[in-house]
Amino acid sequence: MNDAPELRLAVFVGLFVLFAILEQLLPRKTRTAPLPRRWLTNWALVIIDSLALRVLTLAIPFMAVGAAVDADTNGWGLFNAVSLPFWVEFILAVLILDLAIWAQHVITHKIPLLWRLHRVHHADTDIDVTTALRFHPVEILFSMILKIGLVYALGPAYSAVIAFEILLNGSAMFNHANIKLPLKFDRILRLVLVTPDMHRVHHSIQRAEHDSNYGFALAIWDRMFGTYIAQPSKGHDDMTIGLEWQDARPTKLGWSLSLPFFKK
Repeated sequence: MNDAPELRLAVFVGLFVLFAILEQLLPRKTRTAPLPRRWLTNWALVIIDSLALRVLTLAIPFMAVGAAVDADTNGWGLFNAVSLPFWVEFILAVLILDLAIWAQHVITHKIPLLWRLHRVHHADTDIDVTTALRFHPVEILFSMILKIGLVYALGPAYSAVIAFEILLNGSAMFNHANIKLPLKFDRILRLVLVTPDMHRVHHSIQRAEHDSNYGFALAIWDRMFGTYIAQPSKGHDDMTIGLEWQDARPTKLGWSLSLPFFKK
């Protein structure tokens, strides 16, 4: 438990560096905006998001992993009320948490107030490993509160929550990365995991396409609920990423933070 933050940070940094290198070696799309300015803004959002989560701990002492430990100590949650083999509980917990993230993603597109927040993520005019980190701090707080509530309701083993958070962060960086995978490998991999080509469709300016492929880690939910689109209508080379009405302003931090307050 005490090593959980260090483990997650080490995996995060290692995967970020790996995908950033692969983007240079095997790029999928040509960038449309200067990389240094985009990365500076996206990383600034990460820092602000992290500070916002620190403030949240003043009101809610436990984040997701801590909530799992607290639920176990007090016997709260579904898994603490039933007797299941550890491996069954572990797999079920990861599946339920991933489905919940998928469902949360769907509602951020369907509820206008939440979409105002979530479009900060979609405003990025290029998609790469830093896009996985680009979220408005209010959305990050909303997401964490939902996750904490679900963890208390489920009462999963804290190791399952750690594994899920590593899976979620790692897969988000992977499927946002500007990496060109062999097409045959992509077709096989996306039967289980969300691939960069699969998720890139979700960042299309076309409404029907960005209302599809909501998954972050597992690819099964979009197929199961009929929100899967295999390829963008214009192809990956010719598709436009971002919001239909925007310009180059997403590279600016102030604009990105104030975007939820714009009318469009």
